[in-house]
Amino acid sequence: MRKGTWNVIGIMSGTSLDGVDLAYIKFDFDKIFSYKIIKTDTIPYTNDWKKKLNDAFTASALEITYLNVTYGKYLGKLVNDFISKNNINNIDFVASHGHTIFHNPTKGFTLQIGDGATLAQTCKQKVVCDFRSQDIAMGGQGAPLVPIGDKLLFSTYDYCINIGGFANISSDKDSERQAFDICPANIVLNHYTRKIGLEYDDKGQMAETGVLNLKLLTALNSIPIYQNKLSMGNEIIVSDFIPLIDSFKLSLEDILHTHTEHIALKIAKELRPNSTAYITGGGAFNDFLIKRIKAHTTSNIIIPESTLINYKEALIFGFLGLL
Repeated sequence: MRKGTWNVIGIMSGTSLDGVDLAYIKFDFDKIFSYKIIKTDTIPYTNDWKKKLNDAFTASALEITYLNVTYGKYLGKLVNDFISKNNINNIDFVASHGHTIFHNPTKGFTLQIGDGATLAQTCKQKVVCDFRSQDIAMGGQGAPLVPIGDKLLFSTYDYCINIGGFANISSDKDSERQAFDICPANIVLNHYTRKIGLEYDDKGQMAETGVLNLKLLTALNSIPIYQNKLSMGNEIIVSDFIPLIDSFKLSLEDILHTHTEHIALKIAKELRPNSTAYITGGGAFNDFLIKRIKAHTTSNIIIPESTLINYKEALIFGFLGLL
């Protein structure tokens, strides 16, 4: 790759439906890559957008096609507002992940909506998008895609873990970067807190007051998806996780506590003793979850400053756009 400097806007929307993350980043390359996050913002979804994106999983093809375009226009307007608010006048391109509706690599398909042509026309910028399709077409899982960014930007850590809707991990093994989804995380926890009008369990305080249900924990640990290290999507939440958890008829606190323990055990299982694990994503703010991970491993758990916790995925999709 030629030496140079690029100014990029990275856009990320995760499965937990927290909102749209935007990051304006300066990338430099001279034998190695370096970056500087200059401006960031998160635009929370309105209730209307949450409903549209959540309902898209069961929508008709016509409805999803229309949503793809309208969501692309919405992202374009967010980019315009972000540029205006931060007086940004030097942009090489916009890298947009879009929002995942379907993800089923075993059947060879994935869908992230947010039509790139509409986004480009709305914000009048070059747009790089549709990151996951090519990987799946070549026989990959399509997610996680952040490992190349982890390897080239965060190589000082043994493991990079992102705890968002799903927890995923990447690390070097036998001179190759390997990565996979570990387990569902905030996508399950937030599903239950939203039943009482809370977007999430702040710092895991509600979960900490709950009681561990060993039968549910055993059942969660035994869900068939864990027999192989496959990429995970909303499909398994709907088919496997929610029906199983609901069948136990537990209190909200006990559900949160037990699923948090499930997440902690699954993450800790992947860590070598006395290694370093760099954790980002919304789950890094869940003090109870982090405490439970630490209880199950001798790894050094590293939580970075809040900008990287919140915007590492937007940063890396900006970086993938550059690559």
